Amino acid sequence: MPDCHHRHLTLLPAPTGRLRCRHCHLTLSKEELGGNPCPECYERDGARRYDFDKIDPETAPPVRYRCDDCGALIE
Repeated sequence: MPDCHHRHLTLLPAPTGRLRCRHCHLTLSKEELGGNPCPECYERDGARRYDFDKIDPETAPPVRYRCDDCGALIE
C-alpha cells in the first residue's frame, strides 16, 4: 500500500441528533424518520408509534475528514 500524504480532504458533517423508538429501540436520524411513525413497529405490528427518545451526540464530537485519495478517516 503506497504512502498517502492526505492532501485532498473532505470535511464530514458532524453527527446530528438521533431518535430511538421506545418500543423496538430502532435508532434513526430525524431526517430519516421525516415525522413518520417508527417504520420497524409499523412493519412488524402495523402500529403507528411516534414515541421516541432523543439521543444527543457527544458533547464535543471530533471534527472528521476523509481522504479522497485513500479513503482514510482522520479526526
